[in-house]
Amino acid sequence: MQVYPAIDIRGGRVVRYADGEPDVVYGLDPVAAAKAFIADGAAWLHVVDLDRAFDTGRDNDELVRRIARLPGARVQMGGRLRGPSQVTRVLELGAARAVVATAAAAEPGIWETITTAVNPSQLAVAVDVRHGRLVRRGSDEPLAVEPDALVRRAAAAGVRAVIHRDLQRDGELAGPDVDGAVRLLGLGAEVLAAGGVGSAAHLVAVRNAGLAGVIVGRALHEGRFTLREAVACSA
Repeated sequence: MQVYPAIDIRGGRVVRYADGEPDVVYGLDPVAAAKAFIADGAAWLHVVDLDRAFDTGRDNDELVRRIARLPGARVQMGGRLRGPSQVTRVLELGAARAVVATAAAAEPGIWETITTAVNPSQLAVAVDVRHGRLVRRGSDEPLAVEPDALVRRAAAAGVRAVIHRDLQRDGELAGPDVDGAVRLLGLGAEVLAAGGVGSAAHLVAVRNAGLAGVIVGRALHEGRFTLREAVACSA
């Protein structure tokens, strides 16, 4: 199992973001945070540019580029990537993998434009759910596509990884929806769990379930365990 430490960026600093809640600003420099995670054993970094996601006008491209150039880890980058130009841009900045937003991946026309613009092996797909149904970030309204169908479509196109996130658990530290993530196994793509990791026991549960990876943000930034401890749990 691969541990992906999360670095959410807004206004040039590391923050904690959750739908409908104010940001918690950790005040960390994103590049310094990335260096520290790499030093502690990160092989991947999960980077989210919230200014890009919410069109705030703040340009974090140079920060992302500097993180992507650091030796020792690859960058998986998200942030509501909803179209081919956004996906192409983050790959140009040096990300090894771009995370396509759930709503974009669920719309056949948009999905086709994205997979035509870039090699699908450079993509991951966000599988954001509430009550087991796919939703658009920032909305409780379920999408028409079921999670397993979305994953099958992505895998058929050549996508290698999907990220299952229960938005009700995101940032709550009570544990990710391992059962929901497990239901996506065997559909042709690696499955990463995200949302709610708060303890080493949660990491062990993800590992024992046979999931390929786990994204951890708040628990690391708030010192509930270290990345070295998380990596040790993943073996």
